[in-house]
This record gives sequence, C-alpha cells and structure tokens, in this order.
Amino acid sequence: MDEDRNTNIFNISYTNFLLVGFPRLQEWRPLLVLPFTLLYVTIISTNALVIHTVMAQRNLHQPMYVLITLLLAVNICAATAVMPKMLEGFVHYANPISLHGCLTQMFFIYFTLLLDYNLLLAMALDRYVAICHPLRYTDLMTSHLLCLLAIFALTRSLGVAVPLVVLTARAQFCRTAVIQHFTCEYIALLSIACGDLTFNNQLGLAMRLVTVTFDLVLLGASYTRIIYAAFRISSGGARAKALHTCGSHLLVILTIYLSGLSTSIVFRVAKTVSQDVQNLLSATYLLLPGALNPLIYGVRTREIRQHIEKMLCGKESP
Repeated sequence: MDEDRNTNIFNISYTNFLLVGFPRLQEWRPLLVLPFTLLYVTIISTNALVIHTVMAQRNLHQPMYVLITLLLAVNICAATAVMPKMLEGFVHYANPISLHGCLTQMFFIYFTLLLDYNLLLAMALDRYVAICHPLRYTDLMTSHLLCLLAIFALTRSLGVAVPLVVLTARAQFCRTAVIQHFTCEYIALLSIACGDLTFNNQLGLAMRLVTVTFDLVLLGASYTRIIYAAFRISSGGARAKALHTCGSHLLVILTIYLSGLSTSIVFRVAKTVSQDVQNLLSATYLLLPGALNPLIYGVRTREIRQHIEKMLCGKESP
C-alpha cells in the first residue's frame, strides 16, 4: 500500500505553478515595484533611443552600428521576457503561471541570452576586419555577410535553447508547485522536479561550459589580434579611436559574461546561498546588460553620442 501511494505521488506532475520571487521579503516586495518599473522603463527607452539614432542617421548605416542596434534590440526583448511577470509577482505574493507559459518564458530567456553571445562574436569579427584588414573592410563586411551572421546567430541560439526547453518539458514536477524565483529559469524549474535529473544537470552545465568556453576563446583570440594590430597603427588618432572602440566592446563582453558566469557558479557551488540572493543574482545577469549596454555605446561611441546630443539638446559634442 505504501509503495502504491509513493508511486502515485511520484507520477503526479504539476502543470500550473506559482512564481514567488524574493520569498523572504514577503511584505516588502510591493516596495520593489517602483524601482524595477523605473529600471524597465530605462532599459526600453535608452535602448530604443540608441536604435532610433542609428536608424535615423544614414552615416551610421554601417556594419558595426547595425550589429549594435541588433544587440540593443535583443536587450529590449530579453527585458520584456522577464520584467512584466516579475512586476506582477511583486504586486501579488503568488504569481500563477502555466507549464506552457513557464517553458515559453524560459525559451525566450535563453534564446535572447545566446543571441547576445553570438552578436558579440559577430562584432568581434567586424572589428577584426576593420582594424587588421582595413583596406578589405568594405569588400568583406557586406550585407550578405551580415545576413549569414544573423542566420548563424539565430540557428546557434535555437540549437541550445530548444533542447533545454524540450528536456525540461519532459521532467516530472512533483515536489511542489511553488517556484521560489521571479522567472522560469532552467535551474529554478529543476529544483522542483523529481526523479533522476543527472542527465538534465549535466546537459545544462555542459551546454553552458561549451558555449561560454568556445565564445571566450574566440573573443580572446580576436581581441588580442585586434589590440596588437591597433598598437601598430602609425597614426596616433586612428590608434586611439580603434582602442576606444574595442574598449566599448570589451566592457559589454565583461558585463554579459561575468554576470552570467558568477550567477551560474553561485547556483551550482554555493548551496547555502539564500533564495533572495539567488534571485538578486539572476536579476543582475538578466537585466544589467540591458541597462548598461546603451549607456556604454551611447556615451563611449562618439558618432552615436553626437547625434543623440544634437537630437535631444540641439548641440553637438566635440
């Protein structure tokens, strides 16, 4: 009789969940609505401003700026996949979501995150050609190549995000219907799953390690060559401009990869970290790039900054 009862319990799989982000804050959570709403509005408005500036200025219709606008558009999509449901959870203690809705949100979280990685690779290629092979830049960085890079980015992102979602959909969620997180992350869903999850954990870790390691090796090799070539430029002005542009890209790379890696390490290694700290780390790596990227490119990229200041203030910076 006991074995039958345990078997029946194990066979039950919840299909509706309650998202409870920052669970220990309880009555303080409504106070988070205002700052996170302002953050969401800031992410949307600043990214949209830079995108509009690049699209409105013909002299900015170049591969580097096109890739920047794509990255910022992905930032808006990533924030929109997370923030509305997150804000709803701050208003209501228990934030209901179906399994299908949870899997859909998880797909867009990881799809946009991987698109970020792939676009950074494309931007590294663009800077490599521009600085290491400047005379061939217009011949190599064509619209046809940009389309191929976009197809590669979409395909590679789907190739990682879809297996994670399919594997998660096949799990049995019998421990509880409460997800102590503000969003449907892979690790958050696995924490309420039952059965043998060894393969799920190993696959998730392997995909992240392979993807991040491969990307960092390519990015490191590319920017090492780029910086070496930049220091060999005879013109001081051209050398400073090349290094300044690379500095912007490297700041964005550090923001995206360090925030993601630190969160993943804490989740898997530090078992004693509270749910609120885990939620805060997730919010950091999901939302921080979208908040900082438009500021980095809007302030550090002189061509974009000049057009923004002219549009907003009627003046042009030197």
